[in-house]
Amino acid sequence: MLKIIRLGATPVSLSLLSIQVYASSSEKETAKKELLKIDEDLYAKAKPQLEKAVERGREGCEFLQNPPDGFYPRLGVIGFAGILGLFLARGSKIKKLVYPAGFMGIGASMYYPQQAVAVAKVAGTQLYDWSLQGYIAVESLWKDNPKKKKSGKKNDKGDAEGDKPQDIHAASNEEHAPK
Repeated sequence: MLKIIRLGATPVSLSLLSIQVYASSSEKETAKKELLKIDEDLYAKAKPQLEKAVERGREGCEFLQNPPDGFYPRLGVIGFAGILGLFLARGSKIKKLVYPAGFMGIGASMYYPQQAVAVAKVAGTQLYDWSLQGYIAVESLWKDNPKKKKSGKKNDKGDAEGDKPQDIHAASNEEHAPK
């Protein structure tokens, strides 16, 4: 089985890699030590990743062959919740993303409550951080409004009153020109 996986995975994974090869001019002769060695360059990087992928696949097969008690019924309930979410999410593309994920999350949280609490805590802090960043962005846009910026230009009428500093009294919100 392992030989079949290696024979199938190696050509497929090599086809996904992109390598830049620079050609030399015919005038210059390159030394043998400058030539591209596939064994050292390609396999040194690809082989550990392929071995990890094969190991994960082997572990996944072993897990599915010897699952813990009640795994398949739980998987069925969670999968059915996702299909139900797809059925109920007619119309909107957002609903088609939110409903199945939400229903599957609810189904999974029934069977795995401790993990659901941990995910909810992380998601809550991320959501709080994102909302805080959005609030700060909107606030900075609001404060940097061009209408509120003072410019050094005079009014179109040419009077010098626009150049005078204005005093604003907080209690009455009135502007007064200095005397």
